[in-house]
Amino acid sequence: MSSFPIEAVRAAFPALQQRPEHKPFIFFDGPGGTQMAQPAIEAMVGYIRGGMANLHGTFATSRATDEVLLEGRRAIADLLNCQPEEVAFGQNMTSLAFAIARSLGSFIQAGDEIIVTELDHRANVDPWVTLAKDRGAVVKFLPVNTDTYTLEINQLDELITARTKLVAVSMSSNVTGTVTPVEQVIRRAKAVNAMVVLDAVHAVPHFPIDFRALGADVLFCSAYKFFGPHVGIAVVSAALFENLPVYKLAPAPTNIPDKLETGTQNHEAIAGLIGAIDFIQTLGQGATRKERLRSAMQAVEEREQEQAQQLEEFLQGIPQVRLYRAPAGTRKTPTLAFTLDQVNSREAAAWFADTYNMCIADGHFYASTLAEKMHVNAMGGWIRLGLAPYNTDEEIELFKTALLAFIEKYCQSAR
Repeated sequence: MSSFPIEAVRAAFPALQQRPEHKPFIFFDGPGGTQMAQPAIEAMVGYIRGGMANLHGTFATSRATDEVLLEGRRAIADLLNCQPEEVAFGQNMTSLAFAIARSLGSFIQAGDEIIVTELDHRANVDPWVTLAKDRGAVVKFLPVNTDTYTLEINQLDELITARTKLVAVSMSSNVTGTVTPVEQVIRRAKAVNAMVVLDAVHAVPHFPIDFRALGADVLFCSAYKFFGPHVGIAVVSAALFENLPVYKLAPAPTNIPDKLETGTQNHEAIAGLIGAIDFIQTLGQGATRKERLRSAMQAVEEREQEQAQQLEEFLQGIPQVRLYRAPAGTRKTPTLAFTLDQVNSREAAAWFADTYNMCIADGHFYASTLAEKMHVNAMGGWIRLGLAPYNTDEEIELFKTALLAFIEKYCQSAR
């Protein structure tokens, strides 16, 4: 996209700037966490410098902290099209998922069924498996097709039954980038009055999301995946949230969303989250923040799809590479996982770091069920290349050069 303001985007990230002490990093580790935008940094530091306080006091810094949380909820509501009171903050997505799973215990009885998937990060599997174990419920896995790296959506009618009480699914795989048609999952789950939990941690950074239109009950994401600090976010539909019997201290608030936010929150991180969303909206157009955010995410998706397509075609053309990528026509994020013939993935990732200062991740990425099914653990898991809006075409070309150099040096056999 010639119109995408790549130079302006890169200028907003201090970590991308030249350093005299070392050559610049090339960050291809977006799926593990993006770099932080300057507005997020400034918002965090501004809150700290302005005077930190706890909530609900009569003095100015406490009232300012109250406003930080309120504005954080409003910002997420504009990003995801939900209500501010449906937004709760926490340590991270995993901790929030376990807390909500524990709270849902009274809704699950022995013999009920909970559906999880073989494609997901375990953060959207194990909280619900643990819930099932505690309550005597049955866990069923929606299988992944190991040829297409997509979920077997055609099995939904058979798998989701009148006994199904909860369905947990990721909107996008943090390994293969496969975007699951969650609308079909939600439609089938709601036909039997089951709750739906969406892991959107890997989705929110890459395309627009409309919580209200989706009709799910719970959605999780994390600010450090979209240019902010480490803070987890749970969006819980008001209808469920009002009736959610959360575990909390007796004197703590009983209203939503406060009742889910146990203890003192990371106020400076929530301030940084607001700054991150302020940065995202600068990439879009519109009369309101909500409109600008949607426009921005559409622009991000378009640019990332173009770059990912280039990488996909390149990797598919190399005999020594096995690319774990869904077929053409399947919606995907710009996250590409691959392995190399007779090469340990960690050793390859270390070579990219040492030789080119490229930040490329390796491992199972907590998608451990998929890793087991694909038999990649013996070789150190996958090598994962993930793009963010600040990645340039020149960086991608340099990766191509680097990979070919690595293969020339270390891969002697073709598949």
